[in-house]
Amino acid sequence: GPEVASSTAESLEQQRIWLWQQFATHVTPSVQRVVEFAKRVPGFCELSQDDQLILIKVGFFELWLSHASRLTTDTTLTFSDGTFVTRQQMELMYSSEFVQSMFEFTAGFNSLLLGDMELGLFSAVVLLSPDRPGVTDVKAVEQHQDRLVEALKLQMSRSTIGGDSPSVLAKLPELRVVGAKHALILDWFRLNWDKLRLPPLFAEIFDIPKCEEDLQ
Repeated sequence: GPEVASSTAESLEQQRIWLWQQFATHVTPSVQRVVEFAKRVPGFCELSQDDQLILIKVGFFELWLSHASRLTTDTTLTFSDGTFVTRQQMELMYSSEFVQSMFEFTAGFNSLLLGDMELGLFSAVVLLSPDRPGVTDVKAVEQHQDRLVEALKLQMSRSTIGGDSPSVLAKLPELRVVGAKHALILDWFRLNWDKLRLPPLFAEIFDIPKCEEDLQ
């Protein structure tokens, strides 16, 4: 009957919230790592504080995913601390369509066999995306990104094992699509923030309110 249906929906929501809290706890250490990484990217620290913050916040999920790809198989995603989340759990957290696109990206990205240097340059190109909403000095970000794209192409041309630079650069729009889908899913959490107990840093990077004052 309807009671069963609503209690099932409720327990699914509780599971979803619990999984999200676990997920958030394991992703949070990466926030600091992404910030440290950004500071080392040529040109990043020359940008205004506001632009730096926007690039980190809006690009965080894409940056995190490019690094997490290495530890992702077609059934699990492993965090840097060794704990992992299964594809089924992720489908409960997100949607199967989103998880499908996420795992398709990681599989394709892993098949390129990028080394640390290439992955670092790819991530730097992702970070310095001039078309992120809210960026003020678009020109400066664009110039820095162009230089990094050239560096990535050069590095790929020297690389013996990895893919060629067109196939690596083709991953940028694909990653952007996954990032955009993720941003839409986050809207649910911004609406249901009061049911979630998220690490402050995680809430901050994704602009999820933590208390009433945040809503002002």
